[in-house]
Amino acid sequence: MDSVRSPEWPVAPLGGVAANSAAARYGTTPGTGPVVGRAVPPSSAPPPPYQPPSGTRASSPPVGRPAAPPIPVKILVAGGFGVGKTTTVGAISEIAPLTTEAEMTTAGIGVDDPGARSSKTTTTVAMDFGCVTIDRSLKLYLFGTPGQSRFGFMWDDLARGALGALVVVDSARLDDCFPAIDFFERAGLPFVVGVNAFDGRLALELGEIRWALAIGDHVPLVQFDARDRLSVRDALLVVLDRALDRATRDRRA
Repeated sequence: MDSVRSPEWPVAPLGGVAANSAAARYGTTPGTGPVVGRAVPPSSAPPPPYQPPSGTRASSPPVGRPAAPPIPVKILVAGGFGVGKTTTVGAISEIAPLTTEAEMTTAGIGVDDPGARSSKTTTTVAMDFGCVTIDRSLKLYLFGTPGQSRFGFMWDDLARGALGALVVVDSARLDDCFPAIDFFERAGLPFVVGVNAFDGRLALELGEIRWALAIGDHVPLVQFDARDRLSVRDALLVVLDRALDRATRDRRA
């Protein structure tokens, strides 16, 4: 992991379209794609607890013997600037998430571009942290990475000990997610690409996104809503399944 080069993020002009953006390459106007997911913020009612598949439920401890603590699993939530990483962690965490949000100032003009559609006024300057209990035997610890290029040096440290990653993508700004995908491909860490449906819309179809990102069929590509706890849960379960599959194959090798 020490030899993995931190991501190099492209810089786009503020309010403009990058030369290698999805809109420039495909002639797609952001926000005009098919309507998917929710167009309004979902209900904040807590979802039912996740139930493992039949035959995998953890057995109850013997009477009189204390239950073993859940196994901790570290998962990264990564991606470019302003794609919804902090929202993703906050939507699923069962504790008040730790965030390192700072107000964006005029010093960031021309450096940090959240996109023309974004109303973002804060930015992560270190990391996000949250956790969620999957069942009696498993607990996920979520670490959200910063998205700006100047914080790329932190990715190596945050990736230490992680079993997998959810790479969050904005379908209207695909050029911003290439560095994250390159990072995890070089690191050899199992990852899942999660396309965040901003305002309930995708600028491109999932098949077009897979082709544009040049990711193989072995990399899961899922659509989710970063505001919806159930949707985030489902995306993280895909990450967990991918990590367990990798661990099982490594053990058999």
